[in-house]
Amino acid sequence: MKACENCVRVEIGKHHDKMPVWKRAAGMVLVYLPILTLPFVILSAYMTYYHLLFVGAKNLKKWSDFIPDRASHRYTMKSQITMKPTFYGSLSQFRLFWILNCTWYCPYSVALFEWHAYMVKIVENWWCPFTHDKKEGYSNAKIDQSFWHIYPHDNAKLADEDRDNPIWNESAGS
Repeated sequence: MKACENCVRVEIGKHHDKMPVWKRAAGMVLVYLPILTLPFVILSAYMTYYHLLFVGAKNLKKWSDFIPDRASHRYTMKSQITMKPTFYGSLSQFRLFWILNCTWYCPYSVALFEWHAYMVKIVENWWCPFTHDKKEGYSNAKIDQSFWHIYPHDNAKLADEDRDNPIWNESAGS
């Protein structure tokens, strides 16, 4: 089953123009305040990355593997479209605002969180190869063997579905 067959589409555009300007402005502040947490998220991601390297991981993806190629961006500073301002001083009327958002903030932030989630899934698959109802979502972070698979006496203790899961056992097939 595909991950998004059960997804419900978030409704946001239908209601945007009905929202008071002050709420939309407050929303803009709230979307950028988490920038202050980025150093901590970056630190956490790199600690996870080095944890995996130190326990023997090879072929780990890097943060840069999750960042879209700059050539895939449709607009440049010269061609960047802007929006008609909805109130005086709206940042949406400035090209630089969109370039900074679309070239730096969004792709690097999304890539950072996707990279971190990928590595946390690897950590989970390595240390805890026990099936649960959300574990199929960890399949983008497959590993060759879990910690439990490398010791025969512990491997024998695993339930069949845990021992033979292709997410953390490459000999189980794909």
